[in-house]
Amino acid sequence: MDRAPSPRAPGPDLVADTLAWIEKRLDERLTLARIAERAGLSPYHFSRLFTARMGLSPMAHVRGRRLVRAARRLAAEPDARLVDLAFEAGFESQEAFTRAFGRRFGVTPGRFRRGLAILPPDGDVFMPTPAETSRAVARLPGLVTRDAFTVAGPTRRFDRATSSTIPDLWSTMIRALPFDRQVPSWATYGVVWSADRDEGSFDYMAGVGVRPEGGLPAGFVRKTIPAATYAVFRITLDGTALHPQVKGAMATIWGELVPASGLTVADTPDFELHDGRFAPDRPGTVIDVHVPVVA
Repeated sequence: MDRAPSPRAPGPDLVADTLAWIEKRLDERLTLARIAERAGLSPYHFSRLFTARMGLSPMAHVRGRRLVRAARRLAAEPDARLVDLAFEAGFESQEAFTRAFGRRFGVTPGRFRRGLAILPPDGDVFMPTPAETSRAVARLPGLVTRDAFTVAGPTRRFDRATSSTIPDLWSTMIRALPFDRQVPSWATYGVVWSADRDEGSFDYMAGVGVRPEGGLPAGFVRKTIPAATYAVFRITLDGTALHPQVKGAMATIWGELVPASGLTVADTPDFELHDGRFAPDRPGTVIDVHVPVVA
């Protein structure tokens, strides 16, 4: 095993290169830190880039590939022991392996062994081609430095399966406005932090600027965003449904524009900024996505 992998040489497609590297090392101990080191990026930066491109986190991809390999062994070696397959696939118990196998293939390993299911069409690695950069997203010139500030709003933990319910937080926040401790700018923030880089989950707040102390509406929490330097990416809306536009724009930002910038992403909160004139159904309305970077 190469225990100290060297960062990859520059190439035309970092994700494709990393996928090929992973595929050759499924027998080895793979962690997000090791994979990100191979890619030459921080774990946080690599996880956001990989997830934007592939639709799942790096470690979810690794587990999925190991499950496919285990399924192929079940089909080719009827006497293979499930406990051995579980440990080879990186699971701590046969029970955990059986649950994951069922979620992945729709049947238990035993039923799969008896020929009651086959590998699905995506049994091999599917490599999405890089998406065309959206014309609705552009990086603003230079970098922006902001002092620390405080926001508050309803907060929830999301993953890829539940992120479509993020608009519910905004509805909850808007119903509580205005309140006494709110700052008068009327800017609103969609803040992301505490990402679980293995699982692709994160905390998200739909918030407004507030004073550092004092009471808040029921269900609101307060969070201080530290002073930081940001690269800013502007999303220009077209007046159609908001969530699909933002979802697509985020894939462009993290999958294309951030890697192309050559900047190192800092492991602090990133946020969407909507100014006081924000009207999601008005064409031309903008959202400025602030990505913290190492200056």
